[in-house]
Amino acid sequence: MFIKTLTVSDINNYIKKVMDNDFILNNAGVKGEISNFKLHSSGHIYFSLKDSFSKINCVMFKSYANKLKFIPENGMKVIVKGRVSVYSKEGTYQLYCEEIEPEGLGELYIAFEKLKSKLEKEGLFDISHKKTIPRYAKKVGIITSPTGAAIRDIINVTKRRNKNCELLIYPAAVQGIGASREVINGIKEFNKRNDVDVIIVARGGGSIEELWAFNDEELARTIYNSKIPIITGVGHETDYTIVDFVSDRRAPTPSAAAEIAVFNLDELENKIENFRKSLNYSMIKDLKDKYNRIHVLKRTLDLNNPGKIIVNEYNKIDRLKEMLNYKAKRQIDIRKEKLSSISSLLTANNPLNILNKGYAVIQDENSNVVSEISRLSEYGNVKITLKDGEGKFQIMKSEE
Repeated sequence: MFIKTLTVSDINNYIKKVMDNDFILNNAGVKGEISNFKLHSSGHIYFSLKDSFSKINCVMFKSYANKLKFIPENGMKVIVKGRVSVYSKEGTYQLYCEEIEPEGLGELYIAFEKLKSKLEKEGLFDISHKKTIPRYAKKVGIITSPTGAAIRDIINVTKRRNKNCELLIYPAAVQGIGASREVINGIKEFNKRNDVDVIIVARGGGSIEELWAFNDEELARTIYNSKIPIITGVGHETDYTIVDFVSDRRAPTPSAAAEIAVFNLDELENKIENFRKSLNYSMIKDLKDKYNRIHVLKRTLDLNNPGKIIVNEYNKIDRLKEMLNYKAKRQIDIRKEKLSSISSLLTANNPLNILNKGYAVIQDENSNVVSEISRLSEYGNVKITLKDGEGKFQIMKSEE
């Protein structure tokens, strides 16, 4: 007996409505093994969850996938929480996932989050307490398994970057009971030394159980109290442990930890060479600038040299001297000519020269020349000068 004929869409939507109203299916927790895992470019995750007898298709949308603390892998046993519903278009039901956690690790995650919250509130993760990683470490302390891949990676990176950097290896178990105690002892041993620049705590990737030694509270406090900076390189890039939050620097892998701790010698030598060239260029340029400056000052000094001024003044004095001599000689010559002319005139008019012609000069007692006969009688005595001498005479009588 058929009540109603339905379309395919009607029946699928009906089944979907029934399942969406089911309390258990809307609050399902399903455990199984992951298979056919696919991370879509959209960010959504698609996979199947199976056990020995059956499987169910699963989808986790991007908004929930972004909250995952690990990357699911095929073969991983997990517990998935979400709701079961029908995909109407295909008429298939699937599990819409909201949370995924490894099977049996729920308590570990709870313990991890609890310890993380506790230490974070105490300030062990504060950036202000993190020590600076030295740029040019000469000696690096390594705490890891001596037989694991981590130590080989660290050694290979160190040889490639800086063969002069010394590695001190403290062998320690990195998983299992007592592993955290061995790592603690290694940190304390290195802190007793004065020659270790930085410490690397490292191990390769693994499950949360295998990495659980690095979620130890005492180990976290030992790292926090270390006087030497500590770099952690625990697991792969997606693996986070408590020590990663409290360490001074977290590296995604052991190799990356070595990259951080060991400086590249070739790069440093190239940088030093560039600095040397730059310094040499700057010194040469500075010397040239100072030489040019000195040259300019020297030219200025030469132009204003008091010695040159004195020499020029000497030349000026010599020119003035020559001019003075010339003018003096000229004046002397002029005066000589004038004197000669006067002398000639005097000679020509010298009354003594007239005496040579038979004339005489008559002077009174006061040496005044008597030139008139009328006055001759006024003088009793006179002096008469002739060409060959003079004599005194008395005037007895005079006639006009």
